[in-house]
Amino acid sequence: MNRKLIRPDFHEIKEKLGRSPKTQPEPKPQVTGPLPEAPPGSPLAPQGMGSARRKIAPPEQTNAESFYYLKQMQAKTPMVIVLQNDEKLRGVIEWYDKHCLKINRIKEPNLLVPKHNIKYIYKQDEEPRIRRTRGAKKDEAGAAQEHDLPLYD
Repeated sequence: MNRKLIRPDFHEIKEKLGRSPKTQPEPKPQVTGPLPEAPPGSPLAPQGMGSARRKIAPPEQTNAESFYYLKQMQAKTPMVIVLQNDEKLRGVIEWYDKHCLKINRIKEPNLLVPKHNIKYIYKQDEEPRIRRTRGAKKDEAGAAQEHDLPLYD
């Protein structure tokens, strides 16, 4: 179905008002003197000295948290949740709301964790490896190193 926009013809309207569209161009107002100044808070305010223009406040909710949770839930990514008391919980995030996360765990009961008890969260794949000292490595390789320095493998 093809619909045409119906709008009045401006030539007819101008003729009704007593003006012909081509014969009488409208006079342009001439500006003499300084331009009127816009209020300081308006977008037309001049930029530069004396302008009190403020930045727009960022939104209160960025939805980054919910985007991250949804992505991890859909991929069923194994996560590590570190609580305020440094206890680590391992599992998959099943669902979340404003105040809690539900964690599914293998061979252990599922948990409902309040968000205010969570210190931080990371993917289980990104977990740091077990730390070894050079002293332990020295016994294996027979190297002559006197100091025990922490290393990551």
